[in-house]
Amino acid sequence: MDLLNSILNAKGGAAVSQLASQFGLGEDQAASAIQNLVPALAGGLQRNISQGGLENLLGALTKGQHQRYLDDPSTLSSEEVREEGNGILEHILGSKDVSRQVAATASARTGISDSILKQMLPTVAALAMGALSKQTGPQPGSTAAAASGAGILGMLTPFLDRDRDGSVADDILGSVSQFFKK
Repeated sequence: MDLLNSILNAKGGAAVSQLASQFGLGEDQAASAIQNLVPALAGGLQRNISQGGLENLLGALTKGQHQRYLDDPSTLSSEEVREEGNGILEHILGSKDVSRQVAATASARTGISDSILKQMLPTVAALAMGALSKQTGPQPGSTAAAASGAGILGMLTPFLDRDRDGSVADDILGSVSQFFKK
C-alpha cells in the first residue's frame, strides 16, 4: 500500500476523522488536505534519499514509535505530535519557508485556509512517518535493512515515479543531477 492510502485508510479512516475534528474541517476536506500535503512530504523524502539519507531515515523509523499515530489517531492532537512533526518537517523540507510554500500550494488546490494547513502539516508529517514506520518491520526471509528499504521505497514509488514509466531510477537520478547542477 502506498503512503497516501496508508494514512487515509488507517483504522478505517480514523486519522482523517481525527484531523477533521481537530482542525474544524469536514472529513472530505481533511482527506483533500492530506492528499495535497503528502506528495510534498514524499518529495522531501525523495530528496533526502537521493542525497544519501536512506540510512538516516531508516534509523529514525526504527528508533521512533511513529506507527502509534496510525494505530491510535486520538494521539494526533497532542503537543508531542506537533513538536515531533515540526522536527520531521525541518528534516525533510529543510525550512519553515518551504513548509509555508507547501501549505500555500495546498491551500490554492483545496480552498482550505493556508493557516489551517500550516497547523495541520506537522500532524500530517507525523502520520507519514507512522505509515513509513509500519512498513519497516522485517519480512520473512529478508534482512531488516533490506525489508525496511524495500517497504519505504514501495510506499514512495507512486510519488517518486514522476514520469509514470514504472521505474523510479530515472526520476531519482534526474533529481540528483539537478542537485549537482545548482
